[in-house]
Amino acid sequence: MSADKPIVWTIAGSDSGGGAGIQADLATMADLGCHGCSVITCVTAQNSVAVNGVEPVSEAILLAQLDTLLADLPPKAIKIGLLANQRQINLVADWLATHIASRKLDDDQPIPIILDPVMVASCGDTLTKASLQGEAHSKHLAGMDFIPFAKLLTLITPNASEFGKLVGVEATSSDEMLGQASVLSRRLDCNLLITGGDKGSLWHRDKAEDLFICDAVAHTSSLHQHTSFRLSCERVDNPNHHGSGCTLSSAIASFLAQGLVLHDAILLAKSYVAQGIASAKALGAGAGPLARTGWPSGLISLPHITEPAKATHFRTSYCASDGSSTLSFPRLSFPRLERPIGIYPVVDNLTTLEQILAAGATTAQLRVKLEDDGQAASKQEESKNEENTGAAELEEQIQGAIALGCKYDAQVFINDHWQLALKHGAFGIHLGQEDLFEADLYRIAEAGIALGVSSHGVFELALASQIKPSYLALGHIFPTPTKSMPSNPQGICTLARMVALWAPDCPRVAIGGIDASRLEQVKATGVEAAAVVRAVTQADSPGHAYRELSKMWEKAYVS
Repeated sequence: MSADKPIVWTIAGSDSGGGAGIQADLATMADLGCHGCSVITCVTAQNSVAVNGVEPVSEAILLAQLDTLLADLPPKAIKIGLLANQRQINLVADWLATHIASRKLDDDQPIPIILDPVMVASCGDTLTKASLQGEAHSKHLAGMDFIPFAKLLTLITPNASEFGKLVGVEATSSDEMLGQASVLSRRLDCNLLITGGDKGSLWHRDKAEDLFICDAVAHTSSLHQHTSFRLSCERVDNPNHHGSGCTLSSAIASFLAQGLVLHDAILLAKSYVAQGIASAKALGAGAGPLARTGWPSGLISLPHITEPAKATHFRTSYCASDGSSTLSFPRLSFPRLERPIGIYPVVDNLTTLEQILAAGATTAQLRVKLEDDGQAASKQEESKNEENTGAAELEEQIQGAIALGCKYDAQVFINDHWQLALKHGAFGIHLGQEDLFEADLYRIAEAGIALGVSSHGVFELALASQIKPSYLALGHIFPTPTKSMPSNPQGICTLARMVALWAPDCPRVAIGGIDASRLEQVKATGVEAAAVVRAVTQADSPGHAYRELSKMWEKAYVS
Protein backbone atom coordinates (compact mmCIF):
# COMPACT_ATOMS: atom_id res chain seq x y z
CA MET A 1 0.00 0.00 0.00
CA SER A 2 1.30 3.40 -0.95
CA ALA A 3 1.92 5.56 2.12
CA ASP A 4 0.32 8.60 0.50
CA LYS A 5 -3.07 6.94 -0.03
CA PRO A 6 -5.68 8.93 1.90
CA ILE A 7 -7.56 6.95 4.54
CA VAL A 8 -11.35 6.81 4.20
CA TRP A 9 -13.66 5.20 6.74
CA THR A 10 -16.92 3.46 6.01
CA ILE A 11 -19.35 3.03 8.90
CA ALA A 12 -21.95 0.65 7.50
CA GLY A 13 -23.42 -2.84 7.40
CA SER A 14 -21.88 -5.95 5.91
CA ASP A 15 -23.49 -7.32 2.74
CA SER A 16 -22.89 -11.06 2.64
CA GLY A 17 -23.60 -10.97 -1.11
CA GLY A 18 -20.67 -8.60 -1.66
CA GLY A 19 -22.51 -6.12 -3.87
CA ALA A 20 -23.34 -3.31 -1.45
CA GLY A 21 -22.58 -2.11 2.09
CA ILE A 22 -19.08 -2.39 3.50
CA GLN A 23 -17.96 -4.61 0.65
CA ALA A 24 -18.99 -2.13 -2.07
CA ASP A 25 -17.52 0.78 -0.10
CA LEU A 26 -14.10 -0.82 0.31
CA ALA A 27 -13.99 -1.89 -3.34
CA THR A 28 -14.83 1.66 -4.43
CA MET A 29 -12.27 3.27 -2.14
CA ALA A 30 -9.49 0.98 -3.34
CA ASP A 31 -10.52 1.49 -6.97
CA LEU A 32 -10.25 5.28 -6.56
CA GLY A 33 -6.83 5.25 -4.90
CA CYS A 34 -7.76 5.37 -1.21
CA HIS A 35 -7.22 3.03 1.71
CA GLY A 36 -10.57 2.01 3.16
CA CYS A 37 -11.15 1.21 6.83
CA SER A 38 -14.41 -0.35 8.01
CA VAL A 39 -16.60 0.06 11.07
CA ILE A 40 -19.30 -2.60 10.84
CA THR A 41 -22.66 -1.62 12.30
CA CYS A 42 -24.56 -4.80 11.51
CA VAL A 43 -24.33 -8.12 9.72
CA THR A 44 -26.88 -8.87 7.03
CA ALA A 45 -27.87 -12.19 5.51
CA GLN A 46 -28.48 -11.28 1.88
CA ASN A 47 -27.78 -12.24 -1.68
CA SER A 48 -28.71 -10.68 -5.00
CA VAL A 49 -32.45 -11.36 -4.58
CA ALA A 50 -33.31 -11.03 -0.88
CA VAL A 51 -32.38 -9.72 2.56
CA ASN A 52 -33.16 -12.50 5.03
CA GLY A 53 -31.72 -11.04 8.21
CA VAL A 54 -30.16 -7.98 9.83
CA GLU A 55 -28.37 -8.22 13.17
CA PRO A 56 -26.77 -5.15 14.77
CA VAL A 57 -23.39 -5.40 16.46
CA SER A 58 -23.25 -4.52 20.15
CA GLU A 59 -22.70 -0.92 21.21
CA ALA A 60 -19.44 -1.99 22.85
CA ILE A 61 -17.93 -3.46 19.67
CA LEU A 62 -19.19 -0.53 17.57
CA LEU A 63 -17.41 1.95 19.86
CA ALA A 64 -14.33 -0.26 20.04
CA GLN A 65 -13.99 -0.20 16.25
CA LEU A 66 -14.26 3.59 16.16
CA ASP A 67 -11.79 4.18 19.00
CA THR A 68 -9.27 1.66 17.68
CA LEU A 69 -9.22 3.11 14.17
CA LEU A 70 -8.90 6.69 15.40
CA ALA A 71 -5.87 5.79 17.51
CA ASP A 72 -3.85 4.65 14.49
CA LEU A 73 -5.65 5.34 11.19
CA PRO A 74 -7.41 8.73 11.38
CA PRO A 75 -9.61 9.48 8.35
CA LYS A 76 -9.45 12.09 5.60
CA ALA A 77 -13.15 11.45 4.96
CA ILE A 78 -15.95 9.31 6.43
CA LYS A 79 -18.88 7.61 4.70
CA ILE A 80 -21.82 6.43 6.84
CA GLY A 81 -24.20 3.84 5.45
CA LEU A 82 -26.63 1.49 7.17
CA LEU A 83 -27.25 2.24 10.84
CA ALA A 84 -29.45 -0.54 12.22
CA ASN A 85 -31.50 1.39 14.78
CA GLN A 86 -31.97 4.70 16.54
CA ARG A 87 -29.53 3.75 19.28
CA GLN A 88 -26.77 3.37 16.69
CA ILE A 89 -27.69 6.72 15.12
CA ASN A 90 -27.41 8.43 18.50
CA LEU A 91 -24.20 6.60 19.44
CA VAL A 92 -22.36 7.29 16.16
CA ALA A 93 -23.48 10.94 16.09
CA ASP A 94 -22.34 11.48 19.68
CA TRP A 95 -18.97 9.82 18.99
CA LEU A 96 -18.40 11.97 15.88
CA ALA A 97 -19.31 15.13 17.79
CA THR A 98 -16.85 14.22 20.54
CA HIS A 99 -13.92 12.83 18.54
CA ILE A 100 -14.10 14.09 14.94
CA ALA A 101 -15.89 17.46 14.81
CA SER A 102 -12.93 19.40 16.19
CA ARG A 103 -10.34 17.81 13.90
CA LYS A 104 -9.15 19.73 10.83
CA LEU A 105 -7.52 18.78 7.56
CA ASP A 106 -4.39 20.44 6.18
CA ASP A 107 -6.45 23.31 4.70
CA ASP A 108 -8.10 23.91 8.10
CA GLN A 109 -11.41 22.46 6.91
CA PRO A 110 -13.38 19.84 8.88
CA ILE A 111 -13.17 16.17 7.95
CA PRO A 112 -15.91 15.50 5.35
CA ILE A 113 -18.69 13.18 6.54
CA ILE A 114 -21.11 11.72 3.97
CA LEU A 115 -24.33 10.07 5.17
CA ASP A 116 -26.12 7.65 2.87
CA PRO A 117 -29.36 6.86 4.75
CA VAL A 118 -29.68 3.24 3.57
CA MET A 119 -33.22 1.97 4.03
CA VAL A 120 -34.04 -0.23 1.05
CA ALA A 121 -31.85 -2.76 -0.73
CA SER A 122 -31.67 -2.88 -4.53
CA CYS A 123 -33.77 -6.05 -4.42
CA GLY A 124 -36.56 -4.04 -2.74
CA ASP A 125 -36.28 -5.37 0.81
CA THR A 126 -36.19 -2.92 3.71
CA LEU A 127 -32.86 -3.28 5.48
CA THR A 128 -33.64 -1.63 8.82
CA LYS A 129 -37.01 -3.23 9.44
CA ALA A 130 -35.70 -6.43 11.00
CA SER A 131 -33.79 -4.56 13.70
CA LEU A 132 -36.45 -2.16 14.94
CA GLN A 133 -37.66 -4.37 17.82
CA GLY A 134 -41.16 -2.92 17.91
CA GLU A 135 -40.31 0.64 16.91
CA ALA A 136 -42.69 1.91 14.21
CA HIS A 137 -41.07 1.62 10.80
CA SER A 138 -42.39 4.94 9.51
CA LYS A 139 -41.17 6.70 12.64
CA HIS A 140 -37.74 5.16 12.25
CA LEU A 141 -37.47 6.55 8.73
CA ALA A 142 -38.74 10.03 9.60
CA GLY A 143 -36.32 12.93 9.19
CA MET A 144 -36.20 13.63 12.91
CA ASP A 145 -34.36 10.36 13.52
CA PHE A 146 -31.23 11.85 11.96
CA ILE A 147 -31.35 15.12 13.89
CA PRO A 148 -28.44 13.93 16.12
CA PHE A 149 -26.26 14.37 13.00
CA ALA A 150 -27.19 18.05 12.63
CA LYS A 151 -24.11 20.26 12.10
CA LEU A 152 -21.88 17.18 11.77
CA LEU A 153 -22.46 16.21 8.14
CA THR A 154 -21.00 17.52 4.91
CA LEU A 155 -23.54 15.81 2.67
CA ILE A 156 -26.52 13.45 2.87
CA THR A 157 -27.30 11.29 -0.21
CA PRO A 158 -30.79 9.70 -0.12
CA ASN A 159 -32.54 8.45 -3.22
CA ALA A 160 -35.98 9.94 -3.93
CA SER A 161 -37.83 7.20 -2.04
CA GLU A 162 -35.57 7.45 1.00
CA PHE A 163 -35.87 11.22 0.91
CA GLY A 164 -39.66 10.93 1.04
CA LYS A 165 -39.40 8.79 4.16
CA LEU A 166 -36.95 11.22 5.73
CA VAL A 167 -39.34 14.16 5.36
CA GLY A 168 -42.48 12.11 5.99
CA VAL A 169 -44.21 12.55 2.62
CA GLU A 170 -43.37 11.58 -0.96
CA ALA A 171 -43.07 14.59 -3.27
CA THR A 172 -45.23 14.59 -6.38
CA SER A 173 -42.98 16.92 -8.38
CA SER A 174 -39.37 18.05 -8.46
CA ASP A 175 -40.44 21.57 -7.42
CA GLU A 176 -42.16 20.18 -4.32
CA MET A 177 -39.09 18.08 -3.61
CA LEU A 178 -36.89 21.18 -3.91
CA GLY A 179 -38.86 22.93 -1.18
CA GLN A 180 -38.73 19.88 1.08
CA ALA A 181 -35.01 19.46 0.42
CA SER A 182 -34.25 23.06 1.38
CA VAL A 183 -36.04 22.54 4.71
CA LEU A 184 -34.15 19.30 5.43
CA SER A 185 -30.83 20.87 4.44
CA ARG A 186 -31.39 23.70 6.92
CA ARG A 187 -32.57 21.30 9.62
CA LEU A 188 -29.45 19.14 9.35
CA ASP A 189 -27.21 22.11 8.44
CA CYS A 190 -25.57 20.28 5.56
CA ASN A 191 -25.58 19.88 1.79
CA LEU A 192 -28.01 17.44 0.21
CA LEU A 193 -27.88 15.24 -2.90
CA ILE A 194 -31.12 13.47 -3.84
CA THR A 195 -30.60 10.80 -6.48
CA GLY A 196 -33.32 10.00 -8.99
CA GLY A 197 -32.59 6.43 -9.99
CA ASP A 198 -35.42 4.77 -8.06
CA LYS A 199 -38.39 5.98 -10.12
CA GLY A 200 -39.45 8.73 -7.73
CA SER A 201 -40.41 12.28 -8.71
CA LEU A 202 -36.96 12.85 -10.22
CA TRP A 203 -37.32 9.86 -12.56
CA HIS A 204 -36.85 10.34 -16.31
CA ARG A 205 -36.86 7.47 -18.77
CA ASP A 206 -34.01 8.85 -20.86
CA LYS A 207 -31.81 10.54 -18.25
CA ALA A 208 -30.59 10.11 -14.68
CA GLU A 209 -31.26 13.33 -12.78
CA ASP A 210 -30.11 14.23 -9.27
CA LEU A 211 -30.92 17.29 -7.17
CA PHE A 212 -28.01 18.97 -5.38
CA ILE A 213 -28.93 21.42 -2.61
CA CYS A 214 -25.76 23.36 -1.95
CA ASP A 215 -25.06 25.38 1.18
CA ALA A 216 -21.60 26.77 1.99
CA VAL A 217 -18.67 24.93 0.38
CA ALA A 218 -15.02 25.87 0.90
CA HIS A 219 -12.72 26.66 -2.06
CA THR A 220 -15.69 27.20 -4.39
CA SER A 221 -16.94 30.31 -6.16
CA SER A 222 -19.64 32.14 -4.21
CA LEU A 223 -21.82 31.92 -7.32
CA HIS A 224 -22.03 28.15 -6.88
CA GLN A 225 -23.00 28.20 -3.20
CA HIS A 226 -26.32 28.75 -1.41
CA THR A 227 -28.26 27.51 -4.41
CA SER A 228 -29.42 24.27 -6.01
CA PHE A 229 -28.54 22.34 -9.15
CA ARG A 230 -30.10 19.62 -11.25
CA LEU A 231 -27.43 17.22 -12.50
CA SER A 232 -28.44 15.17 -15.53
CA CYS A 233 -26.76 12.56 -17.67
CA GLU A 234 -27.91 9.87 -20.07
CA ARG A 235 -29.56 6.97 -18.25
CA VAL A 236 -27.68 3.68 -18.47
CA ASP A 237 -30.12 0.89 -19.33
CA ASN A 238 -28.72 -2.01 -17.30
CA PRO A 239 -30.65 -3.89 -14.57
CA ASN A 240 -27.37 -4.69 -12.82
CA HIS A 241 -27.05 -1.78 -10.43
CA HIS A 242 -26.83 -3.40 -6.98
CA GLY A 243 -24.98 -1.13 -4.54
CA SER A 244 -25.26 2.03 -6.65
CA GLY A 245 -26.15 4.20 -3.62
CA CYS A 246 -23.32 2.81 -1.51
CA THR A 247 -20.91 3.26 -4.41
CA LEU A 248 -21.99 6.85 -5.02
CA SER A 249 -21.52 7.98 -1.41
CA SER A 250 -18.23 6.15 -0.91
CA ALA A 251 -16.93 7.55 -4.22
CA ILE A 252 -17.81 11.08 -3.08
CA ALA A 253 -15.96 10.46 0.19
CA SER A 254 -12.95 9.11 -1.74
CA PHE A 255 -12.77 12.12 -4.04
CA LEU A 256 -13.10 14.52 -1.09
CA ALA A 257 -10.31 12.69 0.73
CA GLN A 258 -8.05 13.43 -2.23
CA GLY A 259 -8.66 17.16 -2.00
CA LEU A 260 -11.44 17.76 -4.50
CA VAL A 261 -14.19 20.23 -3.64
CA LEU A 262 -17.69 18.89 -3.04
CA HIS A 263 -19.10 20.00 -6.42
CA ASP A 264 -16.31 18.19 -8.29
CA ALA A 265 -16.57 15.09 -6.08
CA ILE A 266 -20.31 14.79 -6.75
CA LEU A 267 -19.97 15.16 -10.52
CA LEU A 268 -17.11 12.65 -10.67
CA ALA A 269 -18.96 10.20 -8.43
CA LYS A 270 -22.05 10.45 -10.65
CA SER A 271 -19.89 9.67 -13.68
CA TYR A 272 -18.15 6.83 -11.82
CA VAL A 273 -21.47 5.19 -10.95
CA ALA A 274 -22.70 5.57 -14.55
CA GLN A 275 -19.59 3.86 -15.88
CA GLY A 276 -19.89 1.17 -13.21
CA ILE A 277 -23.49 0.42 -14.17
CA ALA A 278 -22.65 0.39 -17.88
CA SER A 279 -20.03 -2.36 -17.33
CA ALA A 280 -21.90 -4.31 -14.62
CA LYS A 281 -22.85 -7.98 -15.07
CA ALA A 282 -25.13 -10.31 -13.12
CA LEU A 283 -23.44 -12.83 -10.83
CA GLY A 284 -26.53 -14.43 -9.30
CA ALA A 285 -30.24 -14.56 -10.06
CA GLY A 286 -30.79 -10.89 -9.14
CA ALA A 287 -29.18 -7.54 -9.98
CA GLY A 288 -25.42 -7.68 -10.27
CA PRO A 289 -22.99 -5.32 -8.54
CA LEU A 290 -21.42 -2.30 -10.19
CA ALA A 291 -18.15 -2.76 -12.04
CA ARG A 292 -15.12 -0.93 -10.64
CA THR A 293 -13.73 1.12 -13.51
CA GLY A 294 -11.24 3.49 -11.82
CA TRP A 295 -11.25 7.26 -12.08
CA PRO A 296 -13.82 8.33 -14.70
CA SER A 297 -12.27 8.74 -18.14
CA GLY A 298 -13.22 8.69 -21.76
CA LEU A 299 -16.69 10.13 -21.17
CA ILE A 300 -18.82 11.01 -24.19
CA SER A 301 -20.16 14.03 -22.30
CA LEU A 302 -20.15 15.56 -18.84
CA PRO A 303 -23.26 15.70 -16.63
CA HIS A 304 -25.51 18.61 -17.62
CA ILE A 305 -26.05 21.25 -14.93
CA THR A 306 -29.16 23.41 -14.57
CA GLU A 307 -30.36 25.58 -11.72
CA PRO A 308 -34.00 25.54 -10.57
CA ALA A 309 -35.17 29.15 -10.92
CA LYS A 310 -36.58 29.28 -7.37
CA ALA A 311 -33.29 28.19 -5.85
CA THR A 312 -30.84 30.58 -7.43
CA HIS A 313 -29.95 33.90 -5.83
CA PHE A 314 -28.04 35.50 -8.68
CA ARG A 315 -28.93 36.74 -12.13
CA THR A 316 -28.75 34.08 -14.80
CA SER A 317 -28.29 34.48 -18.50
CA TYR A 318 -30.93 32.19 -19.87
CA CYS A 319 -34.27 30.87 -18.61
CA ALA A 320 -35.56 27.62 -20.07
CA SER A 321 -39.22 26.93 -20.82
CA ASP A 322 -39.47 24.54 -17.86
CA GLY A 323 -38.64 27.35 -15.41
CA SER A 324 -35.04 26.30 -14.81
CA SER A 325 -32.13 28.62 -15.40
CA THR A 326 -29.13 27.24 -17.17
CA LEU A 327 -25.82 28.03 -18.77
CA SER A 328 -26.75 25.94 -21.79
CA PHE A 329 -27.42 28.16 -24.80
CA PRO A 330 -28.77 25.91 -27.56
CA ARG A 331 -28.68 28.67 -30.19
CA LEU A 332 -25.16 29.96 -29.43
CA SER A 333 -22.19 29.19 -31.61
CA PHE A 334 -18.75 30.63 -30.97
CA PRO A 335 -16.06 30.42 -33.68
CA ARG A 336 -13.67 27.46 -33.67
CA LEU A 337 -10.03 28.54 -33.58
CA GLU A 338 -8.29 28.10 -36.92
CA ARG A 339 -4.79 27.77 -35.47
CA PRO A 340 -3.51 25.75 -32.51
CA ILE A 341 -2.78 27.83 -29.42
CA GLY A 342 0.36 26.16 -28.05
CA ILE A 343 1.97 28.66 -25.69
CA TYR A 344 -0.60 31.31 -24.75
CA PRO A 345 0.96 34.50 -23.30
CA VAL A 346 -1.25 36.59 -21.00
CA VAL A 347 0.09 40.15 -20.75
CA ASP A 348 -1.00 43.41 -19.15
CA ASN A 349 0.25 46.10 -21.54
CA LEU A 350 0.58 46.87 -25.24
CA THR A 351 4.38 47.03 -25.26
CA THR A 352 4.72 43.45 -24.06
CA LEU A 353 1.88 42.34 -26.32
CA GLU A 354 3.65 43.69 -29.42
CA GLN A 355 6.95 42.12 -28.40
CA ILE A 356 5.50 38.62 -28.10
CA LEU A 357 3.43 39.00 -31.30
CA ALA A 358 6.51 40.15 -33.18
CA ALA A 359 8.29 37.09 -31.80
CA GLY A 360 5.73 34.83 -33.48
CA ALA A 361 2.92 34.34 -30.97
CA THR A 362 -0.27 33.48 -32.84
CA THR A 363 -2.54 33.64 -29.78
CA ALA A 364 -2.31 36.07 -26.84
CA GLN A 365 -4.47 37.74 -24.22
CA LEU A 366 -4.53 41.30 -22.90
CA ARG A 367 -5.48 41.25 -19.22
CA VAL A 368 -5.55 44.79 -17.83
CA LYS A 369 -5.64 44.89 -14.03
CA LEU A 370 -7.94 47.45 -12.47
CA GLU A 371 -7.68 49.02 -9.04
CA ASP A 372 -9.51 47.28 -6.22
CA ASP A 373 -12.97 48.54 -5.26
CA GLY A 374 -11.64 50.74 -2.42
CA GLN A 375 -9.19 52.51 -4.69
CA ALA A 376 -11.82 52.95 -7.38
CA ALA A 377 -14.31 54.44 -4.91
CA SER A 378 -11.67 56.81 -3.59
CA LYS A 379 -10.82 57.84 -7.10
CA GLN A 380 -14.45 58.60 -7.89
CA GLU A 381 -14.66 60.82 -4.86
CA GLU A 382 -11.46 62.66 -5.72
CA SER A 383 -12.11 63.40 -9.35
CA LYS A 384 -14.68 62.47 -11.94
CA ASN A 385 -12.24 63.63 -14.58
CA GLU A 386 -9.62 61.14 -13.42
CA GLU A 387 -12.20 58.35 -13.67
CA ASN A 388 -13.04 59.39 -17.22
CA THR A 389 -9.35 59.53 -18.07
CA GLY A 390 -8.88 55.98 -16.74
CA ALA A 391 -11.79 54.71 -18.80
CA ALA A 392 -10.40 56.42 -21.88
CA GLU A 393 -6.96 54.87 -21.36
CA LEU A 394 -8.53 51.43 -20.92
CA GLU A 395 -10.43 51.82 -24.18
CA GLU A 396 -7.26 52.98 -25.96
CA GLN A 397 -5.40 49.90 -24.74
CA ILE A 398 -8.13 47.57 -25.96
CA GLN A 399 -8.25 49.34 -29.33
CA GLY A 400 -4.47 49.08 -29.51
CA ALA A 401 -4.52 45.35 -28.71
CA ILE A 402 -7.12 44.73 -31.42
CA ALA A 403 -5.03 46.69 -33.90
CA LEU A 404 -1.91 44.70 -33.02
CA GLY A 405 -3.83 41.48 -33.55
CA CYS A 406 -4.75 42.65 -37.05
CA LYS A 407 -1.19 43.83 -37.76
CA TYR A 408 0.37 40.48 -36.83
CA ASP A 409 -2.58 38.32 -37.95
CA ALA A 410 -2.90 36.92 -34.42
CA GLN A 411 -5.76 35.63 -32.26
CA VAL A 412 -5.82 38.31 -29.54
CA PHE A 413 -8.31 37.87 -26.70
CA ILE A 414 -9.46 40.69 -24.40
CA ASN A 415 -9.93 39.66 -20.78
CA ASP A 416 -13.17 40.70 -18.99
CA HIS A 417 -13.95 43.98 -20.79
CA TRP A 418 -16.44 42.42 -23.17
CA GLN A 419 -18.39 45.63 -23.92
CA LEU A 420 -15.30 47.42 -25.23
CA ALA A 421 -14.09 44.30 -27.04
CA LEU A 422 -17.50 43.99 -28.68
CA LYS A 423 -17.61 47.69 -29.52
CA HIS A 424 -14.27 47.64 -31.33
CA GLY A 425 -14.57 44.22 -32.99
CA ALA A 426 -12.03 42.13 -31.07
CA PHE A 427 -11.05 38.71 -32.35
CA GLY A 428 -11.80 37.11 -28.99
CA ILE A 429 -12.98 37.67 -25.42
CA HIS A 430 -11.98 35.74 -22.31
CA LEU A 431 -14.45 35.50 -19.42
CA GLY A 432 -14.34 34.00 -15.94
CA GLN A 433 -17.21 31.98 -14.50
CA GLU A 434 -18.64 35.00 -12.69
CA ASP A 435 -18.53 37.10 -15.87
CA LEU A 436 -20.79 34.63 -17.69
CA PHE A 437 -23.72 35.86 -15.62
CA GLU A 438 -23.15 39.49 -16.64
CA ALA A 439 -21.96 39.37 -20.23
CA ASP A 440 -24.39 39.40 -23.16
CA LEU A 441 -23.28 36.12 -24.68
CA TYR A 442 -25.83 36.34 -27.46
CA ARG A 443 -24.40 39.65 -28.71
CA ILE A 444 -20.87 38.24 -28.54
CA ALA A 445 -21.89 35.15 -30.50
CA GLU A 446 -23.84 37.15 -33.08
CA ALA A 447 -20.77 39.34 -33.65
CA GLY A 448 -18.73 36.24 -34.48
CA ILE A 449 -16.24 36.89 -31.67
CA ALA A 450 -14.36 33.90 -30.25
CA LEU A 451 -14.89 33.14 -26.55
CA GLY A 452 -12.56 31.60 -24.00
CA VAL A 453 -13.91 30.62 -20.58
CA SER A 454 -12.12 29.92 -17.29
CA SER A 455 -12.85 26.86 -15.17
CA HIS A 456 -11.55 25.71 -11.81
CA GLY A 457 -12.28 22.04 -11.36
CA VAL A 458 -14.64 19.54 -12.96
CA PHE A 459 -17.90 21.26 -12.00
CA GLU A 460 -16.90 24.58 -13.55
CA LEU A 461 -15.47 22.74 -16.56
CA ALA A 462 -18.87 21.12 -17.09
CA LEU A 463 -20.64 24.47 -16.71
CA ALA A 464 -18.29 26.26 -19.10
CA SER A 465 -18.53 23.53 -21.72
CA GLN A 466 -22.31 23.97 -21.91
CA ILE A 467 -21.97 27.29 -23.77
CA LYS A 468 -19.65 25.67 -26.36
CA PRO A 469 -16.78 28.20 -26.14
CA SER A 470 -13.83 28.54 -28.49
CA TYR A 471 -11.47 27.24 -25.81
CA LEU A 472 -11.64 26.13 -22.16
CA ALA A 473 -9.07 27.28 -19.61
CA LEU A 474 -8.27 24.76 -16.85
CA GLY A 475 -6.73 26.19 -13.71
CA HIS A 476 -5.14 27.20 -11.65
CA ILE A 477 -2.69 24.33 -11.89
CA PHE A 478 0.08 25.64 -9.61
CA PRO A 479 0.11 28.33 -6.90
CA THR A 480 0.27 31.79 -8.45
CA PRO A 481 0.37 35.32 -7.00
CA THR A 482 -1.02 36.96 -10.15
CA LYS A 483 -4.67 36.51 -9.16
CA SER A 484 -6.55 35.86 -5.92
CA MET A 485 -8.57 32.65 -6.26
CA PRO A 486 -11.09 30.92 -3.95
CA SER A 487 -10.07 27.54 -5.33
CA ASN A 488 -7.00 25.52 -4.42
CA PRO A 489 -4.30 24.72 -7.03
CA GLN A 490 -5.42 21.73 -9.11
CA GLY A 491 -1.99 20.13 -9.52
CA ILE A 492 -0.62 18.02 -12.37
CA CYS A 493 -2.40 14.82 -11.32
CA THR A 494 -5.82 16.48 -11.35
CA LEU A 495 -5.05 18.20 -14.66
CA ALA A 496 -4.19 14.82 -16.23
CA ARG A 497 -7.43 13.31 -14.93
CA MET A 498 -9.50 16.23 -16.24
CA VAL A 499 -7.89 15.85 -19.66
CA ALA A 500 -8.61 12.11 -19.64
CA LEU A 501 -12.16 12.63 -18.37
CA TRP A 502 -13.65 14.03 -21.55
CA ALA A 503 -12.51 15.57 -24.82
CA PRO A 504 -14.52 18.67 -25.84
CA ASP A 505 -14.68 19.96 -29.40
CA CYS A 506 -12.43 22.88 -28.49
CA PRO A 507 -8.85 23.16 -27.18
CA ARG A 508 -8.11 23.14 -23.45
CA VAL A 509 -5.58 25.58 -21.98
CA ALA A 510 -3.77 24.88 -18.70
CA ILE A 511 -3.15 28.07 -16.71
CA GLY A 512 -1.68 29.10 -13.37
CA GLY A 513 1.94 29.15 -12.22
CA ILE A 514 3.30 27.55 -15.42
CA ASP A 515 6.89 28.35 -16.34
CA ALA A 516 9.76 26.71 -18.25
CA SER A 517 10.48 24.24 -15.44
CA ARG A 518 6.90 22.91 -15.51
CA LEU A 519 6.15 23.04 -19.22
CA GLU A 520 7.10 19.44 -20.05
CA GLN A 521 5.00 17.87 -17.30
CA VAL A 522 2.05 20.06 -18.27
CA LYS A 523 2.20 18.91 -21.89
CA ALA A 524 2.57 15.28 -20.77
CA THR A 525 -1.02 15.43 -19.44
CA GLY A 526 -2.28 15.75 -23.02
CA VAL A 527 -3.66 19.28 -22.63
CA GLU A 528 -3.62 21.17 -25.92
CA ALA A 529 -2.12 24.48 -24.75
CA ALA A 530 -0.49 26.25 -21.80
CA ALA A 531 -1.00 29.85 -20.71
CA VAL A 532 2.00 31.70 -19.28
CA VAL A 533 1.99 35.00 -17.41
CA ARG A 534 5.04 35.78 -15.26
CA ALA A 535 7.28 33.57 -17.42
CA VAL A 536 6.82 36.20 -20.13
CA THR A 537 5.86 39.46 -18.41
CA GLN A 538 8.74 39.32 -15.90
CA ALA A 539 11.37 38.28 -18.44
CA ASP A 540 14.06 40.73 -19.53
CA SER A 541 12.96 40.12 -23.11
CA PRO A 542 9.32 38.95 -23.35
CA GLY A 543 9.73 38.16 -27.06
CA HIS A 544 12.79 35.97 -26.47
CA ALA A 545 11.09 34.28 -23.50
CA TYR A 546 8.08 33.45 -25.66
CA ARG A 547 10.25 31.92 -28.41
CA GLU A 548 12.11 29.72 -25.91
CA LEU A 549 8.90 28.56 -24.24
CA SER A 550 7.35 27.83 -27.62
CA LYS A 551 10.35 25.73 -28.66
CA MET A 552 10.18 23.80 -25.39
CA TRP A 553 6.48 23.15 -25.87
CA GLU A 554 7.00 21.84 -29.39
CA LYS A 555 9.81 19.51 -28.28
CA ALA A 556 8.05 18.25 -25.15
CA TYR A 557 7.03 14.59 -25.40
CA VAL A 558 3.47 13.37 -25.01
CA SER A 559 2.96 9.62 -24.72
